[in-house]
Amino acid sequence: MAYTCTTCGAIAETPGHLCSPCDDRSPCHYCGAQEAGARHICRDKLVAMQFYCTSCGRVAEKNSLLCNPLPIDE
Repeated sequence: MAYTCTTCGAIAETPGHLCSPCDDRSPCHYCGAQEAGARHICRDKLVAMQFYCTSCGRVAEKNSLLCNPLPIDE
């Protein structure tokens, strides 16, 4: 089961890292992949990712979007 945040659109397998979770599975709005889970990263967006979370493994463009961010080494 996946959870989607109704505020920011983030997707996670558990509701703990989402500000306003809703349980559903929906396709990725960016690349159209069906059943996009918490670990889904669009290939085109991957180059923009600068940080990863040491707690849950998510990646983001900004460290403020993660709970325990570290920069991704090139």
